[in-house]
Amino acid sequence: MSDNTMAANAVPTAPAVTAATSASANNTTFAVILSLSFCHLLNDMMQSLVPALYPILKDSYELSFGQIGLITLAFQCTASMLQPVVGMYTDKHPQPYSLMVGMGFTLVGLLLMSQANTYPLILLAAALIGMGSSVFHPEASRVARMAAGGRYGLAQSLFQVGGNMGSAAGPLLAAFIVVPAGQQSIVWFSAAAFVAMAVLFQVGGWYSRRRAESKVAAKPAARSKAGAATASPLSRRRVGVAIAILVALLFSKNVYSASLGSYFTFYLISKFGVDVQTAQLFLFAFLVGIVMGTIAGGVVGDKVGRIPVMWFSIVGALPFALMLPYANLFWTGVLAVAVAMIMASAFSAILVYAQELLPGRVGLVAGMFFGFSFGLGGLGAAALGQLADMTSIDTVYKLTPFLLLLGLLTAFLPRHPGRPA
Repeated sequence: MSDNTMAANAVPTAPAVTAATSASANNTTFAVILSLSFCHLLNDMMQSLVPALYPILKDSYELSFGQIGLITLAFQCTASMLQPVVGMYTDKHPQPYSLMVGMGFTLVGLLLMSQANTYPLILLAAALIGMGSSVFHPEASRVARMAAGGRYGLAQSLFQVGGNMGSAAGPLLAAFIVVPAGQQSIVWFSAAAFVAMAVLFQVGGWYSRRRAESKVAAKPAARSKAGAATASPLSRRRVGVAIAILVALLFSKNVYSASLGSYFTFYLISKFGVDVQTAQLFLFAFLVGIVMGTIAGGVVGDKVGRIPVMWFSIVGALPFALMLPYANLFWTGVLAVAVAMIMASAFSAILVYAQELLPGRVGLVAGMFFGFSFGLGGLGAAALGQLADMTSIDTVYKLTPFLLLLGLLTAFLPRHPGRPA
């Protein structure tokens, strides 16, 4: 071996050092994204325990469907009202350790829910759990984007799938733990909140160090992006109309999803006479469909565009939703999973489309659309509970599919958020 070769091996060249540093940074940021996805899993798993508790709470406290709907409203509207506010504030004043604090609200809510023995305490506990979500989602979306290294779609997909997996795991855990052991067993899940707080403390430290290192360089880039956003061909009015259409699409999707997420177990018990655990397994399958649809929607949306995914997601689910009330038990499960997969494919497309409409406003967009996702579902669940009390749960499942016709508003969206229609 020559001296030159030995020297080349002994002293890395500048590009080699740069590549090694870049690889190290990528490994670090990938770990941050996975940590956020894991905490999103724990967060949404703990939140999904609330609707999984409904059959127990209804029997124990003799609640009506309307009162069940109000629990959902209290749970989801705290997140809906606070998330945009949190997002707007953290866009201007990022709070690295707010993720851990938000998870603390969830912890207090779980402990209170496990011991609540009156309806007002149940409402308060549900509201606290929702409050934890309102702090978590906007800032976690910002950190995921910061750690993406330019691969924003991948980062958002990994982050979102963690939450969907948590939502799917909640009813399954409830079926085998909460239903047999009762309301007090909720306290066992507080351990998940402690684990999430520990992980988020580490993520907050990384976030704080990253901001300190890049603060000087980030300011000129932010000014440049802000100037580019101002020069957008879309007028402020056009952007406002597009946002309103996206909210309408979320309304149709989430109100129908609320009819399945909040009342599916009651529907199966009432119509087919299944036991609570079997109904929870059907709910688990529905939520797994949401996970699969979210992944597929992100992949397809990157290839064919956001608008076609929105069309397919909202309108494509309509035939299956219309057939569901007239199906037997087996086909009810199959149709529910199909509807879940098709409708869930739209959320990532809507979120990315909105981020392109409002560049540089990651916290606001995440807070607004995660918030609307919670809040519209909560309002829908409350209204559907009242409708079920006045008519029947079967009537609810026959009427709500027609909400999906609001998906026709997709025709009025610009083909690309950076260009006129």
